[in-house]
Amino acid sequence: MTTQPSTQGIRPAGYVLDEAPLGRAAQAADDLAAVREQWGDLLAAIGRPPRAEWPPRECREWEQPPAAEDAPAVGRLPLVLREHPAPLNLTALDAAVETERELFELCDTVAAAVQRPVRRHLVGRRTPDATLMRWAPDAADFADPARWSYASPTDPGSRAYGLHWAAVWLEGRALGEESGDLFAAVRPLLADEIAATARRARARVERALGRDGQPTVLDRSCPYCRGPLTAHTRSGDPAAATVVCGTGGACSAPVLLNGRGRREWAGAELVGLFVALEAAAS
Repeated sequence: MTTQPSTQGIRPAGYVLDEAPLGRAAQAADDLAAVREQWGDLLAAIGRPPRAEWPPRECREWEQPPAAEDAPAVGRLPLVLREHPAPLNLTALDAAVETERELFELCDTVAAAVQRPVRRHLVGRRTPDATLMRWAPDAADFADPARWSYASPTDPGSRAYGLHWAAVWLEGRALGEESGDLFAAVRPLLADEIAATARRARARVERALGRDGQPTVLDRSCPYCRGPLTAHTRSGDPAAATVVCGTGGACSAPVLLNGRGRREWAGAELVGLFVALEAAAS
């Protein structure tokens, strides 16, 4: 007797087995949240010339309130990318345009795969030949705020609400949030695409804002020993910045040595460094 090979466990080409789908979904949601929380800062950066600015704006609570043009954009509506006739920071502009495009296109892809079409019902007057009856979309179902609406030549659809809403909507799909029967479960390949796109978007935004954790050599020397100063940030957390003097223990700065024998400023100590830098420059 011939035994037929079992097809159980066979997956289509390109399928990636994820041992921790919940962890992947949580990471995607975290990356999308980071993108939307920094989106206002990125849009504001488009109108400012790029420069090595120290300390970061997020570390300046002790200074006077910023001028109106420098006020944080987070929390201000609408957080929508607009045309800039003369953008001052092309890196920020390119990052915003590319991130918006990727997330909008991903929303279209995900909606096509998991979102139920708009319900339709017959309207009109019944006649023997039913010529006056037609199928019409259900207005309430079409206007469901949880639904992602596609753009058309005459209507931007859900894109009108900007990247912030796109990120929130994708986060809901990644986490499998329910909304009646409107959405089906996201399949593994599509979940991988959501996670990868969210990761790229976060990296792009943080890189454009100088928050990607890469060290930055400052354009001013240590005010105590004239040694080179290097700023370090933690990815996604600009307030966790530190500055290290490259001279070593010979530097007379009134801060402790780090594990590598360098003078290091962190937290409230950055205020003293900034004051000393300003005094040295005057």
